[in-house]
Amino acid sequence: MEQVMMNEQIDVNAVETPEQIRSSSARMRELTPAQRRAVMFAQQQVIRARAAKKAKDEHQAALVRMWQEEDAETARPRAVVRRRETVGEVKEVSLREAIGHVLRDLRTRDHKTLREVSEKAGVSLGYLSEVERGQKEASSELLASISESLGLSTSQMLRMVADYLDSVDA
Repeated sequence: MEQVMMNEQIDVNAVETPEQIRSSSARMRELTPAQRRAVMFAQQQVIRARAAKKAKDEHQAALVRMWQEEDAETARPRAVVRRRETVGEVKEVSLREAIGHVLRDLRTRDHKTLREVSEKAGVSLGYLSEVERGQKEASSELLASISESLGLSTSQMLRMVADYLDSVDA
């Protein structure tokens, strides 16, 4: 096992000169068995930390690629759903649904999660989700808090809601 760890140490620190490797090997021979185990454990932790950082960086890069693809798709013009049709009748979009639609659109456009916005706004995650789905009416204080957490003033957010309602009614 010691030999395997010595090889991993050499791979990790490939920029060392041969003299440095020999001197570090000599230093390893001077250590007690408990000290050697501690050094090997530390080396393993460094290797694991580097692997975890690499995996995290790859995951972040994949998210960025996905967001760029979504942004490219949303840049294309798409049909706005004007009205929702149920069995044989036409239903207008309610103010509650319009607010939820705008809040969700703002949040996803900024690539923020429900959890991030709910923590910043001081609202429970479940309640924010219900507001976005148009299932709950939000108070003016709650709307102000959510808007600020999304980087907008309440008036800007309400203007966007009004614009959305205008596009649906047209």
